[in-house]
Amino acid sequence: MLIVQLTDLHVRPRGMACNRVSETNMLTEQALRVVRRMQPQPDLVLITGDLTECGMPAEYENFATILRRALPGPVYVVPGNHDRRGNLRQHLAYLPGVTGDPEFVQYTIEDHPVRVVMLDTLVPGQSHGALSDSQLGWLDARLAEQPSKPTLVAMHHPAFFTGLPHMDRIALQEPERFAAVIGRHKQVQRIIAGHHHRPIVGQVAHAVATVSPSVAHQVQLTFEADDPGALNFEPPAYQIHLWQAATGFVTHTAYVQTYPGPFPFLTEPDYPGEKGD
Repeated sequence: MLIVQLTDLHVRPRGMACNRVSETNMLTEQALRVVRRMQPQPDLVLITGDLTECGMPAEYENFATILRRALPGPVYVVPGNHDRRGNLRQHLAYLPGVTGDPEFVQYTIEDHPVRVVMLDTLVPGQSHGALSDSQLGWLDARLAEQPSKPTLVAMHHPAFFTGLPHMDRIALQEPERFAAVIGRHKQVQRIIAGHHHRPIVGQVAHAVATVSPSVAHQVQLTFEADDPGALNFEPPAYQIHLWQAATGFVTHTAYVQTYPGPFPFLTEPDYPGEKGD
């Protein structure tokens, strides 16, 4: 099973750049077109938050236009801190699961070898993420429904320490409460997130947790405690989560842009791997 994860699109109104320098509308469309050309086609396409930069109606309308043009198949989304839940639910109500819950954008994706739980960590007016008692209860109940089926949880805010001080300050708050729920459900094999605009691997309870880079701009890598953070133009990227019953999940980071190649491997006569000595 192939699951494609796109994240942190930061779509703006048509013709506007993000942070005055990042052409996120163009970069988003490029990424969607790459996914559309994938062979074999992914079984699921997930977008883990920050669909827009400011959560405004014009941004969701532009996102919907780009999506219909570049990747017309089913796409599953959750909000990030740059989104506005009400506007997202109103303007993207046609997407599966978006309005299935009366309050949050949270739902499950069924009928695949892997069950997916889409989790809403948005706190209105804040950059950090959180899960209320009711949301943790919802998550616990959903996971209890199918204790034997391999499960992936998708969310925006990472629930583990990454060492990036300016990003960890706005990650999921009280992650130990989330980890306690995950720890009760051993079928959760993978937790995926966005928000940090970098490829990162960690752990939550028994599950491997990964953060995907952005399909637009990235966050500068720094471990300095007082660094305020900045964006850069490391290559736009996304992640592909490959699941097989025999081996579980394997995650690949793939780049949106193309590079020189492919060049054939031409083995030299002196290559020691084929000499057998």
